[in-house]
Amino acid sequence: MTTTSIRMPRRIFPTTVVKHPVLFGIVRHTLLVCLLVVLLYPLLWMVAASFRPNNEIFNGLGLFTGNFTLDNYVNGWGAGQLGFSQYFLNSFLVTALSIVGNLISCSLTAYAFARLEFPFKRTLFAILLGTMLLPYHVTLVPQYILFNELDWINTYLPLVVPKFLGTEAFFIFLMVQFIRTLPRELDESARLDGAGHFGIFARIIMPLALPAIGTTAMFTFIASWNDFLGPLLYVNRADLQTVPLALQTFLDSTGENAFGELFAMSTLSLAPIVGFFIVSQRLLIEGIATTGMK
Repeated sequence: MTTTSIRMPRRIFPTTVVKHPVLFGIVRHTLLVCLLVVLLYPLLWMVAASFRPNNEIFNGLGLFTGNFTLDNYVNGWGAGQLGFSQYFLNSFLVTALSIVGNLISCSLTAYAFARLEFPFKRTLFAILLGTMLLPYHVTLVPQYILFNELDWINTYLPLVVPKFLGTEAFFIFLMVQFIRTLPRELDESARLDGAGHFGIFARIIMPLALPAIGTTAMFTFIASWNDFLGPLLYVNRADLQTVPLALQTFLDSTGENAFGELFAMSTLSLAPIVGFFIVSQRLLIEGIATTGMK
């Protein structure tokens, strides 16, 4: 008579954890809160510094002060030749056009790679993915020469037009991954109803691709809103400056830096990003969790 031995599964958690789940939960949450405080401390310090007088900003590492003031916000908002109201409007214009351009061009390109059949499709898609490995700074000089020849310097065209031409390979890849998860039977049903490729794209694919669209819009918003190098290269006129470029006016090469106004306007510049994230966080999390990071 043969006997068979049953191998018990190995314990995943230490015995102490199983015996004391409440203690394990307290320790885990304490460590997470400590890590969160460490990560958020620079941001909290910047916000606290924006409410301090300039001569007290670097007196310590604490977050609280007895001399609370709003002068940094009042003086900072009117700084520069036109004031930050104009710079915020410029940033909103560039960011909005960049989002629209990326959504249109990247979604159309992604639909072509995900649903259509054409010669050299795999090769072209591999080349597209290869462009993500190319550092942005490598293309700066030829791009500047091209835009200068087109007489686009001191306009927003160098910042906006490439967005309408499908130059963001990461967002195209993100949408391709999502569209590939949609069943092709939906396309066939729509085709039986007389829909063409544009009808399938507009009525079937786009409504179902909202998580990928939200993710693309959010990342485009952050990249365009915080872009400093692009406006620095292509925009020299004061009335066309964006917020990141205007912030450098508070830093003087002679040492007369207005750090209080700089921190105040930097804090305000974060508000649109936080607001956009709160509005689109459901689509952003769903898009990352279900599509692009596969």
